[in-house]
Amino acid sequence: MSSRSELRPGSLAPAAKLSAGKTSVLIGRGLLAGVPLPERGALLYDAGLPDSWSAALPALEQRLAVPAGEQAKTLAVYEQVLRRLADWALPRGAELLAVGGGCTTDLAGFVAATYLRGVALRLIPTTLLAMVDAAVGGKTALNLPEGKNLVGAFWPPEAVYIDPLLLSTLPEAAFKDGQVEMFKHGLLDGAAWPGRFFSPEDVASEQLERAITASVTFKAGVVARDPQERSGLRAQLNLGHTLGHALEAWSGHRLSHGQAVALGLHFMALLSEALGGSGVASETAALLRWLRPPLLCPPELAPLLPWMARDKKADLQGLRFTLLRAPGQPYLERVPQGLLASTYAAFLRSSAQLGLV
Repeated sequence: MSSRSELRPGSLAPAAKLSAGKTSVLIGRGLLAGVPLPERGALLYDAGLPDSWSAALPALEQRLAVPAGEQAKTLAVYEQVLRRLADWALPRGAELLAVGGGCTTDLAGFVAATYLRGVALRLIPTTLLAMVDAAVGGKTALNLPEGKNLVGAFWPPEAVYIDPLLLSTLPEAAFKDGQVEMFKHGLLDGAAWPGRFFSPEDVASEQLERAITASVTFKAGVVARDPQERSGLRAQLNLGHTLGHALEAWSGHRLSHGQAVALGLHFMALLSEALGGSGVASETAALLRWLRPPLLCPPELAPLLPWMARDKKADLQGLRFTLLRAPGQPYLERVPQGLLASTYAAFLRSSAQLGLV
């Protein structure tokens, strides 16, 4: 195995220890080898992890692999996991330890929230997307055929262990996906954006570790002030996600989460400008030029509206969008459907001009 793929580099002190509400978040290269094992617990892990990970996974006797990606976030898989925990007679005082990407951590969180009305949870995210977003904040979720993340609960893990060296085996496309969320955090708070994109060759670099720490610090601060999305503050983290989630679902997940959100961020930028906000469209266009997602979008907005209507920011009065008055100044706004349709047409033209096909 090459040095870039080595999963046990030795014990290094955490570079940072943060709090995201009730969760301790530890960040540092080499953390995997030092994760403490529970006295009694079960391991849930992503079946898509490389074979070389088998020796590096926490040594718990009761372990279960779950499908990779969005296939994990189904009611059928959820039931299978619950029944396995019950078959093991896992008691309430036990702990669930989950290792994998954001879909694994979303599933594990909902299992932990509902098995025996709640058991302790710790997470070891293995993708950049999970490190900077999915594993931090206590949101758990399953998908339904009608839409993404429509089933879930708030269940903060006891701890999240973020080890950038775990990204050494991550495919480049997935590595890019995570940076879309880091970019989003940068639009919401410029201090969280390192001003550059990273490649898989950067996994052992201090620069990547600092960038991850800044991104997680920003999200943790928002979560601490609005842990259950009651004040509206946490809704800012959905920047780009209203159209992004709709495109992801409409495409049958042929668009990855990061690709869909990147397209959604560009739409958000154009919509913000149409409403008089400070423009970030040049920045979101640069993101699309770097990421080059496929333009898997319907030619008109209408097919996406049913998916958007189920967006979690919608309330009794209808759909709301997270927009930007200026970088670092997000706000929620209702937008007339006519303006949405015209901006969507402008978004398609702009994306095509960027060379997306």
